[in-house]
Amino acid sequence: MSTSQPATTANQHLTEDGFHRRIGLFTATMLVAGNMVGSGIFIVSADMARDVGGAGWLLVLWLITGVMTVLGGLCYAELASAMPKAGGQYLFLKEAFSPLWGFLYGWSAFTVIQCGSIAAVAVAFTKFLGVLFPALGTGGEATLLQVPMAIHIPLQLPWMPEAVTIFEREHFTISTGQLIATGVIILLTFINCLGVASGALVQNIFTVAKLFALGLVICMGLGVALDWSVVRQNLDSAWTPALETERVSRTVKLTDLAPTLAFVLVAGAAMVGSLFSADAWANVTLTAGEVKNPERNMPLSLVLGTCMVIGLYILCNLAYLAVLPVQGDQALADDLKKQANVEPKETSKIYRGMARELGISQAQDDRVGTAVMDVASPGWGRVVMALGIMISTFGCVNGMILVTARLYYAMARDRLFFRVAGTLNQRGVPQASLIMQGVWSIVLVFSGTYSELLDYVIFASLLFYALTVAGLMVLRRKRPDLHRPYKVPFYPVVPILYGLLCLALMFILLVVRPEYTWPGLILVALGIPVYYLWKLIPGRAIGPTV
Repeated sequence: MSTSQPATTANQHLTEDGFHRRIGLFTATMLVAGNMVGSGIFIVSADMARDVGGAGWLLVLWLITGVMTVLGGLCYAELASAMPKAGGQYLFLKEAFSPLWGFLYGWSAFTVIQCGSIAAVAVAFTKFLGVLFPALGTGGEATLLQVPMAIHIPLQLPWMPEAVTIFEREHFTISTGQLIATGVIILLTFINCLGVASGALVQNIFTVAKLFALGLVICMGLGVALDWSVVRQNLDSAWTPALETERVSRTVKLTDLAPTLAFVLVAGAAMVGSLFSADAWANVTLTAGEVKNPERNMPLSLVLGTCMVIGLYILCNLAYLAVLPVQGDQALADDLKKQANVEPKETSKIYRGMARELGISQAQDDRVGTAVMDVASPGWGRVVMALGIMISTFGCVNGMILVTARLYYAMARDRLFFRVAGTLNQRGVPQASLIMQGVWSIVLVFSGTYSELLDYVIFASLLFYALTVAGLMVLRRKRPDLHRPYKVPFYPVVPILYGLLCLALMFILLVVRPEYTWPGLILVALGIPVYYLWKLIPGRAIGPTV
């Protein structure tokens, strides 16, 4: 494929950057929903339940997540309608503050946030493929190569009595699942190189399919498998906090707070799971240069997409609570894990019929969605759920590949990324950017470090969200002349409230999960010298694309 731009024809509506405006409201909304819904909604409630205890606390965290997501979507909608160009959050930060802040976001996105997400979700696809065919997954049966390693990197913080481990690796492993994940990334990168219409078609099909799978869990949980005795049990203990967990004990040790106050901090940190299950809603702004009538369709897609997904997420958790007790039998879970370690090939038989006893907190491999389907249909539920999550993750990978390459294209146009990434192929898509993104994502698949890297940037992601919304307020003063077809309702209450919620969570994470937050800050800070070194490189200009 050539990397030259096509000539404008009568039936091609090109933007000033050379993109084709081919994404309508439906596809833009599907991009919002498709990027948000991956495998997280089917898994993270287990870890959240272990941290917070009662059903009431679990639902409160999901409700706060929903409020934050919708508030953020309302703020980004104004920015996207005012600046409907490729680049999204990078462009907003650059215009509100300086190119340095835009670069730091792009740097974090390429090194970990976006490419790491692509790698992690692609591997999640193969993990659930392994439920159906163990030899094709990432478990012991799928291991092709394992080399012993002894890497341990501690970080000593002045106010902590002992160092925290920020990276640890005992083995370098290559599995069949990693090879399949690589194939998924290559396939979807190729499809998106064929044009935005090809990627959008795949996105629409798989987003509709994954929303159907999410709806199936809701229908099964609130209908077929509903158990009123479980509902009463969850209601009776709805507001019982988990005060004796390892994380609460550790927080008490670090802060000298009473266990009840420490629980509040731990509960806030538990929102990491729900927030990042609902994350990536802002990615659609990266494609603003390809959206038809962006002044109308960008705000609508953000509002419709976020509200739809958050509504389904709340219903999905209600379905979990209608079928499974929040707190399962930990002694039983420990016993089953020991049996599974002895007889890994018999794992599915060992866990059969135990979903209700294990509950949400002790669900096998944290697969709460699968547990609900196991109760609803012991014979086929597990298979149906695995297929549903595979569809969900496949569509999520496609959505991230489609939209994120536009970020590096915009950076290259501003001379802040590799020159070739700022060109379009004959079909009007940033092919070089797509390929570079795919290559680095595959490296992260085989590094075996993507999960840790994603944990490290949780704090950084919240930082950039808060900064972007602050940028909305800065641009109101700095650029009063900017045409704003859509404006945030109840301004400035909405952006201030969203920013305060982000800051509160950042503070909580600094206290409760320092092993994740400080490495994330270090990673962002490393982008500062890279930015100034990049500016010293001669010949950074990409020149005209002809």
